[in-house]
Amino acid sequence: MQTVATTSDSADTVDLGPASGLSCRECGERFALGPIFACEACFGPLEVAYDLPSGDPEELRKRIESGPDNIWRYAPLLPVPADVAGKPNLNPGFTQLVPADNLARELGVTGGLWVKDDSGNPTHSFKDRVVAQAIEAARAFGFTTLSCSSTGNLAGAVGAAAARAGFRSCVFIPHDLEQGKVVMAAVYGGELVGIEGNYDDVNRFCSELIGDPAGEGWGFVNVNLRPYYAEGSKTLAYEICEQLGWRLPDQIVIPIASGSQLTKIDKGLQELIKLGLVEDRPYRIFGAQAEGCSPVSAAFKAGHDVVRPQKPDTIAKSLAIGNPADGPYVLDICRRTGGAVEDVTDAEIVDAIKLLARTEGIFTETAGGTTLGVAKKLIEAGVIDPALTTVVVNTGDGLKTLDAVAPTTGMSAVIRPNLDSFREAGLA
Repeated sequence: MQTVATTSDSADTVDLGPASGLSCRECGERFALGPIFACEACFGPLEVAYDLPSGDPEELRKRIESGPDNIWRYAPLLPVPADVAGKPNLNPGFTQLVPADNLARELGVTGGLWVKDDSGNPTHSFKDRVVAQAIEAARAFGFTTLSCSSTGNLAGAVGAAAARAGFRSCVFIPHDLEQGKVVMAAVYGGELVGIEGNYDDVNRFCSELIGDPAGEGWGFVNVNLRPYYAEGSKTLAYEICEQLGWRLPDQIVIPIASGSQLTKIDKGLQELIKLGLVEDRPYRIFGAQAEGCSPVSAAFKAGHDVVRPQKPDTIAKSLAIGNPADGPYVLDICRRTGGAVEDVTDAEIVDAIKLLARTEGIFTETAGGTTLGVAKKLIEAGVIDPALTTVVVNTGDGLKTLDAVAPTTGMSAVIRPNLDSFREAGLA
């Protein structure tokens, strides 16, 4: 197991609020809080364990509702110190839950359709949530450099958060990412390094760097800080339920890259049930992948428990992880809740991007097009029940993936500056 030295004298000096330690998702072995991500006993993934608040759920609801309009309203449920809201951070979250009535009519949904629009975050993707968590762990463990392997959105989120918090940043991406994401990641002034290869190649390189003296003092948000980083996705679940009036959605559709977001949304829903903040009733979780990178979807359809890696080939580059670390757990959750994992073609992704823009005025990136495309496909197939409350998660802004829609989107007409030309173009 790879670890990184810290400046903390002992685990007792680490203040991460209600976080009580790390627990192996496979064997249950417990570890002290630290920058570790794999179990020494079985090499399974580690996740944060908590001493969650006890007492009157109504009092906890009031405490949350009186908090800031960002993810720190949920600080009592997250691995962060109590004074987190006063520290330099991008303070993401509490993004809009948009009632998508026009889209619902188009798709024949009668039970209520919402889009959780995370393009409203500071760097216009949900990655701001997870990086905000990682920053607090990096502070606690004495890191000086913030880093990551990224398919684009995370690189920008790390660069921005590091700049705000006073960290050095050096992030690694596949060399052929969309130009919009490259520019957005580079503008914050940190080092941006392209790796010849795909995301899985980038991730392997970062794992090697962690074990090398050159990586001393580096916090890799999605590697050695991954247990804390991943907890940020729980806040999507918290917000959705609070914005629905403290109730669970019946159905939720979530994109799959590594699969971590989906697993943590489920964890967040389960915590709300345990705490008595929402009524315990069934909900169904659906995972969305692009056909050109659909290892989890393929395993689900084949009835397999093992996810076989694929070489990505899709316009949805932010989802192009051919060997998703949380793939098996995604399968477990979707099967346990009665959901499914499905995929759509690149053409269907583009169509879904345009559909959401045309009906609700939300311009999503290719990951959101994948998610809506899968939702549409499953509604039409009768797998998603149109009579139930459904939430579709939009993880990013379409301005980051303009190349996907540019070939088929443009001016309706070019006219001379007079009314005759206006009428001749059929615009009157």
